[in-house]
Amino acid sequence: MKTKQFIVGLTLSALLGGGVAVGSYKLLENDNQETTKQEEQYPTVRYTSDMRSSTNAVPEGLNFVKAAQTSTPAVVHVMTEYSVRSSDQYSSPMDPFLREFFGDGFGERVPRGPQMGSGSGVIIASNGYIVTNNHVIDRADKIEVVLDDKRKFEATLVGKDPNTDLALLKINADKLPVIRYGNSDELQVGEWVLAVGNPMNLTSTVTAGIVSAKGRNINILSASQRSNGQVGDMTIESFIQTDAAVNPGNSGGALVNLNGDLVGINTAIASQTGSFAGYSFAVPSAIVSKVVDDLLKYGEVQRALLGANIQEIDAAFAKEKGLKTLNGVYIARVTENSGAQEAGLREGDIITSINGVAINKSSQLLEQIARYRPGDKVKVEYLRDGKDKSANVTLKNLNSSTEITKRAVAKAVAFDGATFEPVSKQEMNKLGIDGGAKITGVRNSKFRDTGIKDGFIITRIDKFPVNDPSDVQKHLKDFEGGVVYIEGVYPDGLKAYYPIGKS
Repeated sequence: MKTKQFIVGLTLSALLGGGVAVGSYKLLENDNQETTKQEEQYPTVRYTSDMRSSTNAVPEGLNFVKAAQTSTPAVVHVMTEYSVRSSDQYSSPMDPFLREFFGDGFGERVPRGPQMGSGSGVIIASNGYIVTNNHVIDRADKIEVVLDDKRKFEATLVGKDPNTDLALLKINADKLPVIRYGNSDELQVGEWVLAVGNPMNLTSTVTAGIVSAKGRNINILSASQRSNGQVGDMTIESFIQTDAAVNPGNSGGALVNLNGDLVGINTAIASQTGSFAGYSFAVPSAIVSKVVDDLLKYGEVQRALLGANIQEIDAAFAKEKGLKTLNGVYIARVTENSGAQEAGLREGDIITSINGVAINKSSQLLEQIARYRPGDKVKVEYLRDGKDKSANVTLKNLNSSTEITKRAVAKAVAFDGATFEPVSKQEMNKLGIDGGAKITGVRNSKFRDTGIKDGFIITRIDKFPVNDPSDVQKHLKDFEGGVVYIEGVYPDGLKAYYPIGKS
């Protein structure tokens, strides 16, 4: 079973959890009964005779039935299939020439047969768009979605964002039930919520709990990226923490309020066993809606940056820096050519709010900035030398630009008799690659003597990455003499490289 799990502490399972807190209420036997002084100080809940006879009798505002009925039909079971191999990455960046003699496990493949995994997803559009967690579908060969009414569809991957652990799927269906977005900003600690999903393959399961905390950073996404050999940390963690019981299989499912509105996507649980142990974590709907919107409009998430390294303030840090407040976050460094620098922010400033939203933790700042795109402006309020100040900061992207990047639609390219085709998102996801060019028509091309077979996906030519078919032509057309190494992977996961000489 390839149900992925994340670890926090000893174990952090890839879903969420919680328990239901139940209040106690004193029923008055006689509505005309004289109230005692103690009862006047601690008012009791009074039920009418009709309410006492009802099987659904609960205090007003604590009825979960409506929310469950509204949300359950729009939460789906996501079934995945994987081909497990001995290694998905090179164990070291060894030069291809050396790998030819020393191996380094290059090209090794040990198929173990298909492995199955499962999670949950939420229908957000009646024409078949479904949001789930990236770790639910990461590198899946096949993705199937089972609706609450038991209909089954094969899903295609529209896009994903590992930095928020979200992914968008599409099935060929319409007139589907949907969950409307709620406002996660209005969610309050202590408020009741429901977790809806498919834990342990128990479909359409609903559990209840309260919001335990907001803006929680558990370093789960950055730890996952490091374990997968990814460099850098652009992760956004500002989870809603709840105690609604969640277990493996709930990942990607809905966290809803008592109106049945989507306030989060269940993502992880804090556990030492891999099963629910009391706390679960969900991506706020404010981030979910922005990521989904970006994937639909641009094909990739538009990540905006403030342009400052920040440090949380505790008592020890405040004493070290001579600060007179524990509120806000401290600017440790301002990036060159960033929006923060251009707006006049500098090291030592203490950011206290973004667009009027109070900031006391780095996770809160990251969550607020994550809602915007490069080119958007935000009002930053801050302290400098104990004085309140504000600045309008124009957010930029990683390239210090305000431009919106849109993933271009790659086209097939003919070169030296062969055809190079773009790689589908599904295949990229399955193989763990970010792009490439698939070669066909080798037999009648100048590549026929290289050993390359039809279907090989070129991912690198010498030191240059290949993101789409045009890169092959760009890096090979002006090549003269010597040997050039072409690296890539076959659709079954076999990695290979080929030396090509031209004269």
